[in-house]
Amino acid sequence: MTKDHHLLPTISLIIAMLLWASSFVALKLAFQGYHPMQVIFGRMMIGSLCFVIFIPTFRKINWRRRDLKYFLFMGICEPCLYFLFEAKALQLTSASQAGMITAMLPLLVAILAWSWLKESISRQTLAGFSLAIIGACWLSLASEISISAPNPLLGNFFEFLAMICAAGYTVSLKHLTNNYPPLFLTAFQAFIGTLFFFPFLFLPGVGFSIVWEPTSALAVIYLGTFITLGAYGCYNYSVSRIPASRAAGYVNLIPVFGVILGMLILGDTLNLSQWLACGLVFCGVWLSGGKKPTPATN
Repeated sequence: MTKDHHLLPTISLIIAMLLWASSFVALKLAFQGYHPMQVIFGRMMIGSLCFVIFIPTFRKINWRRRDLKYFLFMGICEPCLYFLFEAKALQLTSASQAGMITAMLPLLVAILAWSWLKESISRQTLAGFSLAIIGACWLSLASEISISAPNPLLGNFFEFLAMICAAGYTVSLKHLTNNYPPLFLTAFQAFIGTLFFFPFLFLPGVGFSIVWEPTSALAVIYLGTFITLGAYGCYNYSVSRIPASRAAGYVNLIPVFGVILGMLILGDTLNLSQWLACGLVFCGVWLSGGKKPTPATN
């Protein structure tokens, strides 16, 4: 593929990462006025409405029955389980720390591709993965309890579980882009997410909220349009054009964007020990990106 053909997917990935980083801040703002399940359902429903006009086009797509398991796996991983874990994470930890944990996604994608798709993985990548894990644990243990992060250790663990789901989503998405357009796959995620999260509204303490909280409501609308439609649309398009492992590598931009936005908008702060832990995570991610000829044995 030529350099010109890589330009648009690269730009799309950068836009997706900036939008995803902003989603941590938007979720924090949305949770201030609404129950997390109301927020997640709301963003999924708004995202689904954005795709209604494309339904006539989607009817022309030829479904392959053997792909059903990949569609179900992708949908269960993300948005279903991913948003459950992320919603819980952002109730317990800060947006900056949650964004920092996302730096581990490229490593998780590499591990999953090695175990599931039998792709080779170098010892250097494994070493980088271990270093990033240590850094993430350090970041969590060095966290200070605050109003925005009442239990950062548990919150960061839930964000890590969300990243495992994101890795499964990326691998299954790459398989499906061989036969289905990115726009359709993005719409599928929005529709299945709406159906999955709708029953949660009937749980005690959740319900249907009709109260208009300006900041929180606008944050939900932003999540449904710019994130569910925009970020996922850009990412899915890019994955259809370049290798999944390369696309996942751009996730390393989310912690940078996330920390900056968290500080500027929410007033998040990191202590010296946490900054050192962040550096360790980045070192692990950088180390894993290097190419070594010696593969790890299965």
